[in-house]
Amino acid sequence: MEKILEILERNARATNEQIAEMLGKSADDIAAAIKKYEDENVILGYNAVINWEKTNKDSVTALIEVKVTPQRGQGFDSVAARISRFREVKACYLMSGGFDLAVVVEGKTMKEVALFVAEKLSTIDSVLSSSTHFILKKFKENGVVFEEKTGDDREVVVL
Repeated sequence: MEKILEILERNARATNEQIAEMLGKSADDIAAAIKKYEDENVILGYNAVINWEKTNKDSVTALIEVKVTPQRGQGFDSVAARISRFREVKACYLMSGGFDLAVVVEGKTMKEVALFVAEKLSTIDSVLSSSTHFILKKFKENGVVFEEKTGDDREVVVL
């Protein structure tokens, strides 16, 4: 029944009836499966993908790479959990490579994000260093392309 999850991931507004029709199941079977996924914390929430550039909301998003010292007996989990509790943090991932964590932060201005890094993130004992990258434009998020070009904008070539 993972197909249910794939459908909901693409469109969280799909109804039980629509999903049932797609999968050849009953709406009651779909409702029961979704309830089970919710009870088991497989489905944690339902989100809309918003293109904030088309609204009046002023916001800045940054991707912050963070090097941390893992905690004895807890690895990276305790410091990642602590970082995740800040309201500015929208996502936190354990990464391979040169940095340990990738943290997505949102603020009203670049200064607000910079103050978050200086006053909150960098003051955590386990944080060794960070590198902040501001998101300039979103092209695709959660599988959704923000601005698809319509039509063919190539120039005509005459031989």
